[in-house]
Amino acid sequence: MTCTTAPPGLRARIDAATPAGRDRAVDALRAAAILGVVLGHWLVTALVADGGALRAASPLGDLPQLAPVSWIFQTLAVFFLVGGHVATRGHASARARGTSYGRWLRARLSRLFRPVAAVLVLWTAIAALLLLTGAEQTTVHTLVKLALSPLWFLLVFAVLTAATPLLARLHPLWPLAVVLHVDLLRFGLGVPDGLGWVNLAAGWLVPYTLGAAWTRGELEHPRVGVLLLVGGTAATAALVAFAGYPASMVGVPGAEVSNLDPPTLAAVTFGLAQCGLALLLREPLRRAMRRPTAWAAVALANLSAMTIFLWHQTALMATTATGLSAGRLPGLHTRPDGLDWVAARLAWLPVFALVLAGCWAVFRTWELPRRTRTVRAHHPRPSRTPGSKVDA
Repeated sequence: MTCTTAPPGLRARIDAATPAGRDRAVDALRAAAILGVVLGHWLVTALVADGGALRAASPLGDLPQLAPVSWIFQTLAVFFLVGGHVATRGHASARARGTSYGRWLRARLSRLFRPVAAVLVLWTAIAALLLLTGAEQTTVHTLVKLALSPLWFLLVFAVLTAATPLLARLHPLWPLAVVLHVDLLRFGLGVPDGLGWVNLAAGWLVPYTLGAAWTRGELEHPRVGVLLLVGGTAATAALVAFAGYPASMVGVPGAEVSNLDPPTLAAVTFGLAQCGLALLLREPLRRAMRRPTAWAAVALANLSAMTIFLWHQTALMATTATGLSAGRLPGLHTRPDGLDWVAARLAWLPVFALVLAGCWAVFRTWELPRRTRTVRAHHPRPSRTPGSKVDA
């Protein structure tokens, strides 16, 4: 949240403290993936004030022509690509140093789940307070569901991280084949939809194992990125145009089929296209990250990636709830059924960002190791410089 306003001295220190061998493009891709998710949620999540209650809605339901927005901001595949790359590389490095699997895994997962505790504690208290004060159960359910919805992603990511030693050499075609067969059974043979939840693991395994292949040096040739981008785009277009898959790459309330809940073949092929683009952008990003200002922004964003991810929906809801005191405000409490709502929502984005900055200021220390938090409590100056940890 302080990324773009970091003073020149801090930018220079961050740049100087970054190890020469660090691949800054990896951090840039991770930051872009998180930013995409945040902006995507802010643009397609509406809380409509209806009869004294708040309920969730999406502009994609009434404005299907906005589906391309989801193509830009549904960036989870890139996060899993980077996650697979970093975890595989980190595990190999830990083994070379003689670090046990258990110690390596604890270090990886603690970074993911330390910030979760703060979210769970605060939202448990908020839900209890709302119920005790007579709030509509629909409102409480809507708010809690939105606040905790990011946790599904962390659970899947944690499982794949724990399985990294087993997945390090798995070819991405294997989980892709699983997704293909699950969808054939669901949509072609009428097998119950419950089978689709197999794709919750298999679908995200595809970009995760692509990340492992990146670590093995199998994705270095630009032709690989072009093949993934072109092939993934063509496959996704064909699935949407001829196989009846939704055009939106995020869930739409009331829709019969969601591409994300659970992941479908279209979501996976779309993710392959995104991964191909990410691979092609590595060299341009490496050049861009040589600039201290750009690198400082990315490094600071990565240090708070989980805080930003976990609290962005809370920022939206806090703004919405506070705004109710002024009545039903366009783009905040009104039904997202027209382009006027879209214009109004765009105007609210800076407010969401400001509230998220407040959440970041309060809760960012939960993302730091306990020892670092203790040191900061006694010494306000940072105990380490962003960018100094290779596998952050």
